[in-house]
Amino acid sequence: MKRKLSLGMLIGMGVLVFTATATASAASEVLDRIVAVVNEDIILLSELEDRMEPYAQRIRQQGFDLDKERQMLFNVRNEMINRMVDEKLTDQEIKRNDIQVDEAEIDSTIERIKTANTFTDEDLRRFLEQDQMTMEQYREKIREQVLRTRLVNYQVKSKIVITEEEIRAYYDSHPEIYGGRLRYHLRNIIMRIPDFASDAEKRATGEQMQQIRSRIDAGESFADLARSYSQSPAAENGGDIGEFAKETLSPKIQAALDGLAPGQATGVLDTDQGLQLFYVEAVTRSEGKPLDSVKEEIHQKLFDDVVDKKFLSWLEDLRSQSHIKIIN
Repeated sequence: MKRKLSLGMLIGMGVLVFTATATASAASEVLDRIVAVVNEDIILLSELEDRMEPYAQRIRQQGFDLDKERQMLFNVRNEMINRMVDEKLTDQEIKRNDIQVDEAEIDSTIERIKTANTFTDEDLRRFLEQDQMTMEQYREKIREQVLRTRLVNYQVKSKIVITEEEIRAYYDSHPEIYGGRLRYHLRNIIMRIPDFASDAEKRATGEQMQQIRSRIDAGESFADLARSYSQSPAAENGGDIGEFAKETLSPKIQAALDGLAPGQATGVLDTDQGLQLFYVEAVTRSEGKPLDSVKEEIHQKLFDDVVDKKFLSWLEDLRSQSHIKIIN
């Protein structure tokens, strides 16, 4: 006697999946099991394992100890289940909104991918073979991606407006990107500490540098102090070491110079060359990019940021309205 099982029966029987028309002799053979229920759809263990396999292989090849490997596999499993749940939800919304894509659009998308990667048709097929994927499977993945992109356009992108004021505000708040390159004209004072110096000698050098720093605060000429005390080749020029683009300086020096105006000095810095003081002779900025020339770039950046946030918010709302059950 043949028997057809409903989703409710499958869950009620301990989430074991049998053949839909199992005979009495074969009914005890378990082919798969359910790991998640998403409204009226299910995710099977076999589907989860297929998706996890490439990640699991890479983790096992890293040589982690057993406990670390198990924890990483557990984390990947949880992340993958949640990703597959999100995909089920979006696929259900695609169906509900009757969003479709035809074969010509899939062909066009594949051609764009080939062009972007300078692939011939043979190159693409070889690439897919390495990934153990047929062209038919690849086309199905492309179909899913195009459908999900259309869903995002329908649910999220069409409702986003980026204003001129937002573009201007972003432009004005990022002078480091659009306002030209910042350059510092610097002087320095260096006192070197030999590798073999004792702790007492190191402390004495540090105290001397702090005294020099105090004299600068008191109004003495940095250039004169550099000529008298600096162990730099630039000492005779009053410590003048020239101009530097901000990004060419070490992070430590950049941080020390941040916010300083011409005529101000940094604190004492412990650097690879020794203890140093830097004095800002001048600060200049090269000509920046006009707003009109970067307006489209900024619009796309703001748009992408909002899309990501709106999509996550939309997906969270969709989850809250859905029946989702994860079965470990």
